[in-house]
Formats: sequence, structure tokens, C-alpha cells
Amino acid sequence: MADPDTPALRLERDGSLAVLVLVNVARHNALTSAMWAALPRLLAEAEADPSVRVLILRGAGGRAFSAGADISEFDTARTGDAARDYDALNHAAFEALLGTSKPTIAMIEGFCLGGGLGIAACCDLRVADDAATFAIPAARLGLGYHPRWVRTLLTLAPPARVKELLFTGRRFQAGEALAMGLVNRVVPHEDLETETRALAAMIAGNAPLTVRAAKAAIDELVARPEHPDSARLEALVQACFASADYAEGRKAFAEKRKPKFQGA
Repeated sequence: MADPDTPALRLERDGSLAVLVLVNVARHNALTSAMWAALPRLLAEAEADPSVRVLILRGAGGRAFSAGADISEFDTARTGDAARDYDALNHAAFEALLGTSKPTIAMIEGFCLGGGLGIAACCDLRVADDAATFAIPAARLGLGYHPRWVRTLLTLAPPARVKELLFTGRRFQAGEALAMGLVNRVVPHEDLETETRALAAMIAGNAPLTVRAAKAAIDELVARPEHPDSARLEALVQACFASADYAEGRKAFAEKRKPKFQGA
């Protein structure tokens, strides 16, 4: 197990689930440059593992999902030419998360701030505890918030609410985040892990090819509504109909039993 005093990312596997843990407990799981750089690699590991059907992202320590970028690095990593390199790390991490074909769920407890909210926004689903708080404090730090990341927020919340989030830099409580559309559901703190894993298990128990096709269609139609790659999306749908899982689904329905999908 990773030392909670050493900033790191940890990838754990639990049957059909993979859990990516943000570990920097002393700083509320703030992300260092090394952690940003490790994110695409660990996501690629989960993506390549055929046994993994759903990926959960969470913070270590029980007090925070992530407080965002580690501000202790700002004097060196976010000034001058270094700022462009740092933004490239951020962009690569966000793109890797957006690009995974497997469903992703952010399990949010406590602080979900700045880049932490950016990571959560890149996940497919977000489950928060009732003590969670959300903010993007860029305006309080004088940072420019990149349009690429604004676009991701706009897939969740209306423009006026995203403006409020970015203009004010204030913290929003869990109920406000739910009303805005930033999270899918809010649950009592003590139920967060149980509820998140139950949701992940429900998804993992469904036909992987069907879930993959649905995720790809939604992401493509949101990103390129006027010129989607219809041929790719149609091919994913046809792969479902040609799969052994489709035959298993029909057979299980006829036999009134739970299907056993293999993802093929």
C-alpha cells in the first residue's frame, strides 16, 4: 500500500472493478506534477485489462476527493514557459480520462476543488457524499481556466451556472452541486462507498459491448453534434448484435435468469 505521506496514484483491482486512488492525504489529495503525469499510464493499464469493466476514481484518507493542483508547485511549475508544460500535463490527464472506453465513476467525499473537480467532470458519473464541497478557485488565484476544461463543465451544467462557478470561485455544497448538474447523486457520507460500488457493480453486470457503444455515442454526439463519426458508432452497435453476449442475453431472458456477459 502507498505511503499516505508520499503523493502518488494507486491502481487497485477488485474483480470487474478498478479503483484509481489519489494519494496526497496531507494536502487533501492535491495533485502534483508527478501524479498528473502518472494518470494516463494508470488509465491505460485499466483500459488494457479485459477483466476491468468499470473504473472508480476516489481520494485517500476519507476527507477529500482532491483539492486540485498542488499549490506548493505553482512558483516553479505554473510560471513562464513551465506553465505551458504543466498545462500539457493537465490536458494529457484529462484527455486520457475522457478517452477511456470503459465507464468511469468519481466517488467524491469532502473537497472536490479546482483540478479535482476537473477530473471528476471528465468521469461519466459522479456520486458525492452529503459533506462534499465543490469549487474552481482560479479567479481567486489569477489563473486562466482553459477553454478545453470549460467545455467539459458545460456538458454537466448550464452556461449561467458554469459562469457562476468560475466568476465567483466560491464553494458550492453538495445539494447545490446536485441542482446544478455537477453530480448525479448525493448520498449520506457513511453510504458513499457502498452506493458507489453498487452502481459500479450494476454497470459491470451489464453487457460490456452495449455499455461501450452507448458511452461512445453519447460522448461523440456531445463533442461533435454536427459531424459525428456515424460509421464508427454504427459499427459499435452492429458489434453488439453480432456478439455472443447478445445471444446470451436473449437466452437468459427466455430462461428467466441473470445473464453472464463476457464482453464478446
